Amino acid sequence: MDWLDNIKWDAQGLVPAIAQEDSTGDVLMFAWMNREALQKTAELGRAVYFSRSRNKLWFKGEESGHVQTVHDIRLDCDNDVILLKVTQQGHAPAIACHTGRHSCFYQRLEAGAWRAVEPVLKDPESIYK
Repeated sequence: MDWLDNIKWDAQGLVPAIAQEDSTGDVLMFAWMNREALQKTAELGRAVYFSRSRNKLWFKGEESGHVQTVHDIRLDCDNDVILLKVTQQGHAPAIACHTGRHSCFYQRLEAGAWRAVEPVLKDPESIYK
């Protein structure tokens, strides 16, 4: 049996994937992977996701230069979520979010409202041309 067959893919053939910074444990982002994306990630040692909006493979960093080097690929206990332990490349400090922040999880619930609690490290307009 192929290792990819152990994964519980959803009706669209996708599985959720969480990218976690290997050195700090910070959760950087959430994305989706299809079978091909996960296979390429394992082969290349580089994060490859599936873009639902563009309906195609998305090599993280292909436009921004913010590549994720993958050190470890884990599967949760229900076989339906992937965890990638990565090193975020391309800028110091590391940027994983398309908003120019370190993490996509930069908003915190405070007094019944969402508040941005992490700074923009680089203007997204200068990242995506």
